[in-house]
Amino acid sequence: MAVDPNIKIVVADDSGTMRMMFKQILKKAGFDNLVMAVNGADGLEKVKTEKPDLVISDWNMPQVDGLKFLQTLRKMNKFKTLPFIMATAQSDKGQQIAIMEAGGSGHVPKPFDEDQISRAIEKAFSDDKKEEQPKKKKRHVIGGRVELNVAHIQITDHLALGALKHRIEQGDVEPEHFDLTTSLKAGWNPIQEGLETGELDCAFVLAPIAMDLFAYDSPIKLVLFAHRNGSTFIRSRHYDNRFDSLQSFYKYKVVDIPHKMSVHHMLAHQFLKELGLKPGVPGKNAINVRFEVVPPIQMPGIMKENEDVAGFMVAEPVATKAIAGSIGNLEFYSASRWDNHPCCVVAMQEDFIQKHPEAAQEFVSLLIETGEYIENDKIRAAGIAVDFLDPEGKIGLNPEVLKNVFSQPQAIRWDGLYPDAEGIDKIQKYMHDVMEIGKIIDLDKFIETRFADKVYG
Repeated sequence: MAVDPNIKIVVADDSGTMRMMFKQILKKAGFDNLVMAVNGADGLEKVKTEKPDLVISDWNMPQVDGLKFLQTLRKMNKFKTLPFIMATAQSDKGQQIAIMEAGGSGHVPKPFDEDQISRAIEKAFSDDKKEEQPKKKKRHVIGGRVELNVAHIQITDHLALGALKHRIEQGDVEPEHFDLTTSLKAGWNPIQEGLETGELDCAFVLAPIAMDLFAYDSPIKLVLFAHRNGSTFIRSRHYDNRFDSLQSFYKYKVVDIPHKMSVHHMLAHQFLKELGLKPGVPGKNAINVRFEVVPPIQMPGIMKENEDVAGFMVAEPVATKAIAGSIGNLEFYSASRWDNHPCCVVAMQEDFIQKHPEAAQEFVSLLIETGEYIENDKIRAAGIAVDFLDPEGKIGLNPEVLKNVFSQPQAIRWDGLYPDAEGIDKIQKYMHDVMEIGKIIDLDKFIETRFADKVYG
């Protein structure tokens, strides 16, 4: 249904950067009758005085957080049915369930775009509040080859998929059991949704996202690592001799991450904690460094314009371009803190594995082979990466930037992709035990090694 673009919306977020992004994204979606609130307490007052048609709120805020804001409104007769969308970095499934149980009308995980917020608004005003049941996917099999739809985003971490697609298109390899279709997504959230609904057969996705989906019964398996290493922490150019230490520079500042459920979040948390700081999000625990989730492509621009942002951790090529543009300086490569660490994984639908094991085996085998193909000729790989990751030239990639990325010390690697449980277990235990994020899962049930075993022996 079409929603009146003139509806009044109260937007609550304690971050000035996020309030600015809300305004930009909602304006692109066609909504500009906005009332901004700086936290949940302010939001409650704005709702009472402004009588809005819709509330969009962050979760993690001081004084009154988004969940308490929602719960308080639902206790008031006037606002029992006021549409309320939680747009937040609390993107794990447990938090989504809590929002709906408290009476929320919807949930949009950060980072989001105008299309995602538009869909959430339309759903909030829809008469049909029932969750749509995903339709059973029909896969076409032509000439003995099954359609295999694999999603990715615009980062070098996913180059093995692009290089395999290139090799198939060039006729270097011809799969016997599958026809490859790649889907470029705008961010992690569409990939997460596609895996959850079964729209996607397979995806290159952050390991903690895949683990969280599995924890809440999404029938997916980790069949291979997509790469090892590859992320970079960039410190703002505003660091200078006024600060007697890194601790004093980062204290009371913001650090941007691409997703709550990410190894970037984990490694940035470790680094800041070792400086004697208390990183986190506003809430029950006292913090002095705030994490914010923003789209990777927007990180350099946000840090350039906002001195409150002290740094960001991100995949390539965003970091290298930020350094080249004098927006920030290298703090550390992820491999310098944890060499050969996992990050993105190849997650595949369990029913695809069961119905098409030969195709799954061939896909994994070719990805492993293609990883070696990349490692053996980085110059060729740089050219492939530009065409695959930036087909419309929107992010300004060029082979020279990619060559710099590939030549970094302890750079991203596409060899040794065997999906061992040790690294995944390290991630889940740190995030669960130290950061209080996610659930501990049975890795023997989550990781499917049989396809990689046939290649690596």
